[in-house]
Amino acid sequence: MTFCERLILAISIKSSLITITRVYTGDPPQKGYRILIDRLWPRGISKERLRLDKWMRDIAPTNDLRKWYSHDPRKWDEFRNRYFVELDKNHHTRELLEICRKNDVVFLYSSKVEHINNAVALKEYVEEHQR
Repeated sequence: MTFCERLILAISIKSSLITITRVYTGDPPQKGYRILIDRLWPRGISKERLRLDKWMRDIAPTNDLRKWYSHDPRKWDEFRNRYFVELDKNHHTRELLEICRKNDVVFLYSSKVEHINNAVALKEYVEEHQR
């Protein structure tokens, strides 16, 4: 492989910045490709306010997993494991990984629980798959 080919390859393997932001906390950041990653539309929030680039409802945990988890901190590790298995099988995951490879992104979510939710888990999953 020539120097130029290695340089082009290195440039194309951009590591994107992933930010996670709750939709109810003021105005979400402007910078980045904005993706709503919840299965359900957040109550009381207009499309204009979110200024989305994409709503990826099918990347969210299944209803069964979401209901089982119910943001119980004792279930967090198992939730992540189960969600990662779902993501491995989900045909929308490839599209998400491609978007994240090419862009800085903002994952928008609506959960009241800010540190143990699907956005946190999804960010971890994507970052692991970018290495």
